[in-house]
Amino acid sequence: EVQLVESGGGLVQAGGSLRLSCAASGFTSDDYAIGWFRQAPGKEREGVSCFTRSDGTTMYQDSVKGRFTMSSDTAKNTVYLQMNNLEPEDTAVYYCAARATIDPTWASWGQGTQVTVSS
Repeated sequence: EVQLVESGGGLVQAGGSLRLSCAASGFTSDDYAIGWFRQAPGKEREGVSCFTRSDGTTMYQDSVKGRFTMSSDTAKNTVYLQMNNLEPEDTAVYYCAARATIDPTWASWGQGTQVTVSS
């Protein structure tokens, strides 16, 4: 069973930075993808970025391109989301999730971490 634990959220002023971490365990192969999602109050959950382990590719939502960077430390089984130049619109609960590469369903989710950006 894949388990994911996020950390690193907090309160920051607009223009500031935060780095979120997602500690993962339980993967039985390298054939998986990890994604970051967020859900703001009153809004639907949306995808922020996605890293596919098998081919090393990373994709970003247009609104975060150039500001957010996803990286991984395979030795620590941890994925990071570096968020720079944060905007109030980035305020949300951020989740990491995992799925098998060939499965479109995000089967495993972390508990979420709150990011609040003040103006």
